Amino acid sequence: MRVVHLSLATLRALAAGDLAGADATSPVPVPAHAAGPDWRGVWRRRVHQVSEDPEAAGWVTGLLWDPARSLAVGRAGFHGPPDADGLVEVGYAVEPAHRRRGYGGAALRHLLDRAAADPRVLRVRASVRPDNEPSLRIVRRWGFTAVGEQWDDEDGLETVFEVDARP
Repeated sequence: MRVVHLSLATLRALAAGDLAGADATSPVPVPAHAAGPDWRGVWRRRVHQVSEDPEAAGWVTGLLWDPARSLAVGRAGFHGPPDADGLVEVGYAVEPAHRRRGYGGAALRHLLDRAAADPRVLRVRASVRPDNEPSLRIVRRWGFTAVGEQWDDEDGLETVFEVDARP
């Protein structure tokens, strides 16, 4: 598994729901669900971030790519580059048709490896809705510990988990 980071042009096309435009500028084929309404809010936030800070393009959400199948099965990345305290927050989503095949865990493992490789990163955060049992199992499997709760305008109540970047 790997995360294929996207150019600003591709992010803009996805944020607009323009599958043809995204596919024309992406380094890998873009599946239809990536340009669908459920994912547009994420792409809009990433367009804003990358427009403000081009370095963020290598950190933020990209396509979750299965090289063995030559297929994008979801999205994954960080909410941004490391902050001043050395914290990054992960985000990942697997398209329903590809769930229950280990992609969520593989995405998180990839992100944890990326975080551990950067000396600026000290801690990794994941925020998960209390009713999202598959994601709760994944973060617990990778050693995350609950450190609090927060309210997210899109997802509602979330449990906040953290783990050291280099356990």
